[in-house]
Amino acid sequence: MSNLIKSGRVVSVDDLKQLELIRHFIPKTQNTSGSDAEFEGNGGPDVETQSLKERILEDAEKTAQEMLNRAREEAAEIRAAAEREVESWWESRRDEDDSVTEQARQDGYREGYAAGAEQAARDLMNEWDARLNEARQVVEQAYVTKERVIAEAETFVVDLSCAIAGKLVSAHLAEAPEKVIRLFGQALARRKEQGVITLCVAPSQFDFVQAAKDELTLSLDSQAELQIVPDLTVEEGGCIVRSSFGSIDARVDTQLAAIRAELLRVAAHAAEEGISDGAS
Repeated sequence: MSNLIKSGRVVSVDDLKQLELIRHFIPKTQNTSGSDAEFEGNGGPDVETQSLKERILEDAEKTAQEMLNRAREEAAEIRAAAEREVESWWESRRDEDDSVTEQARQDGYREGYAAGAEQAARDLMNEWDARLNEARQVVEQAYVTKERVIAEAETFVVDLSCAIAGKLVSAHLAEAPEKVIRLFGQALARRKEQGVITLCVAPSQFDFVQAAKDELTLSLDSQAELQIVPDLTVEEGGCIVRSSFGSIDARVDTQLAAIRAELLRVAAHAAEEGISDGAS
């Protein structure tokens, strides 16, 4: 900087050089102060001139000191400003580094979180599939077990029902013998052929049925002949009708067995339909 700024005016470097020359001149003048009288006596500078020179020197020295002080102050301010700028630069640099570090940390966190979340989702999906398969197998096994239990229960229920029905029929026919004759007549009516028709009955009921032979004959063709015989294989309430064209088993046990077989067939068909519905 070639000029120093002061309040009110500008002092150039040339002025400072002239002031510096005057400062060097002052000691020389003071060293020769002893011969001033001689100089004055020889027509040298008078007192007024000497006083003016001293004032000029004093003003120059004062101005130089003020300029030096201001220069020091400005230098201090420049240094402080420079230090502030350096500190501000370092602060912004630290903030930038912190921001970059935080951004990198967040990016790493997001990437790690995304990778972890994706892996967790895969693990959860695999675990869920495994549990679904396990649950499906349990349900299928439970369904098979249920159908097996139901089938076993149905067989038991059918057998029990048939046994109860047999006892009820036998008890009912024992209490109403006339119904036995009616059942035997229905069995005979199924034979429409001519010739000998044999009616096999329980030995305990032979006499009773033989007494109703005329009534039973009305169920046959007029050209047919009825024979009634006891048969040890026939229980009370049942009969077997035999002819040259075959036989009709009208025993109570046989009819209950046929009913039982039909019930079991229906139950098995329903179970198969249930299994197919469950599999779909």
